[in-house]
Amino acid sequence: MGRLVVILILALSLGACAGQALERRDGYSVDHRHTATSHSSRVRHLVIHYTDAGEAESLRALTGPRVSSHYLIPQPEAGGLPPVYQLVSESRRAWHAGASSWNGRENINDTSIGIEIVNTGPNGRFADLQAGKHLAWAPFPSDQITTLIALIKDIVSRHDIAPTAVVSHAEIAPTRKIDPGPVFPWQRLHRAGIGPWPDVDRVACYRQRFETSPPSRAHLKKALAAWGFATTSSDIIDETTRSALRAFQMRYRPSHYPGVPDTETAARLWALLEEYRPERWPLISSENVITSSPKCNTAFGEA
Repeated sequence: MGRLVVILILALSLGACAGQALERRDGYSVDHRHTATSHSSRVRHLVIHYTDAGEAESLRALTGPRVSSHYLIPQPEAGGLPPVYQLVSESRRAWHAGASSWNGRENINDTSIGIEIVNTGPNGRFADLQAGKHLAWAPFPSDQITTLIALIKDIVSRHDIAPTAVVSHAEIAPTRKIDPGPVFPWQRLHRAGIGPWPDVDRVACYRQRFETSPPSRAHLKKALAAWGFATTSSDIIDETTRSALRAFQMRYRPSHYPGVPDTETAARLWALLEEYRPERWPLISSENVITSSPKCNTAFGEA
């Protein structure tokens, strides 16, 4: 009985301390009893990379003085899923994105969580890709992607990250980055509830329309900007535009990614905009892109 009384007194004492929630710091104290409800996560984006190196080299680089990421997923070993290395607290700013922009925001390091995946990338350089050379890309093992999906679902849920804000390094820095490349399984992530993917009926609808009346270069650049890319204001398909097209194609048309505009790429871009960014239609609806398909007309209120 005496022991029970002691435990009860200790519990009450601890409860009183918790109720005061007074934290003493160097030269001042902080009272935590009053908590605001009007706040949200500072994280707005999740950026996926590959390391272009093996595990040991990746760890050395990402724990060194120049670059970092919040998480690193190594290659799986036989008989199990790979672990997830957390290298930087989510409350801290990791140095993974570099000069970058997406959907009107710049310096994506400020608003993102970065995930690096151990993968050796292509058997060539960025310049080779720009020159149009065919490259072979290292695959991503299924167990590695299974672990990645679990990690992303957790992060997206806790920070309320929009599907269109789960992006590749190539999308936020298309003139200098190509990771995670065209063999990364974005469609598998979409089937798991992560990120966007173009609806096949919408794509077919816009493909049919654009075969006879494709969008102009200026209209295509407006559509890329409406999706999230930083583009130039001229009507020329310049290197910035080609890089954005290549990054878009690597993700949404991975079998063909020359960075050149064509009907299929435009159809997939318009399909994504209609489904995931309907509020942007005033930016791109000045040209006649409506067909008889209800899927195409949904955003225009004509279905």
